[in-house]
Amino acid sequence: MSVVGQPGRNAMTPLAIAVLASLDERPMHPYEMYQVLMARREDLLVKVRPGSLYHAVARLAADELVRAEGTEREGNRPERTTYRITDTGRDALRGRITELLRAPVQEYPIFRVALAEAHTLPAEQVVALLRERAGRLGEAVTDADAMIAWASTHRIPRRYWFVLEYIQATIQAELTWIERFAADLDAGEIEWEIFDPDTGERITDSGDPTHEWPPGDHPDAAPRPRWAAGAARD
Repeated sequence: MSVVGQPGRNAMTPLAIAVLASLDERPMHPYEMYQVLMARREDLLVKVRPGSLYHAVARLAADELVRAEGTEREGNRPERTTYRITDTGRDALRGRITELLRAPVQEYPIFRVALAEAHTLPAEQVVALLRERAGRLGEAVTDADAMIAWASTHRIPRRYWFVLEYIQATIQAELTWIERFAADLDAGEIEWEIFDPDTGERITDSGDPTHEWPPGDHPDAAPRPRWAAGAARD
């Protein structure tokens, strides 16, 4: 972790961002941060575990992005140290959020890899698997609907939960695409390799010219998107 203007700031982890954002609201001890993050269902956004959260706070303190403000004890519970965000930490937080909002980042989601290599499975199996996934995505959309309705009913300021609307929209978009693609594949509208039903071996057509992709330096190579290459945008 490093401060604004120094190399390595982009290494700020998602959990560190969540911790700094929590402390930007008010000083807290780590267990309170954990409770706040879980209550706001930020475990949908970052991996939140008590141990990893305490480690993240310790790293932020070592980098002087937060500082210990005092300890307190309630009954027989262990002492808890309260932390406050520093000016440097606030600058680092706002700078990192600004970068992430401004330009897309190639995050390499594993599902895309599975889609790209799905041709290694028989078409009927891919259809079945995608329809199973679609059912689970439908449940996720319903869950997002419920959380949005709860936040609205309880008059939670929208700035704290509009990310749920984004999650809902992205899940719905994936669901819509999967249903359409599975229907096309099931209808035989997509060329697919044939597999021997007894052995599972692929029956290939060695004369298929579409199997070969031109290398990156070839004039006919597939174009590379600027944002995927990490190009800066104004």
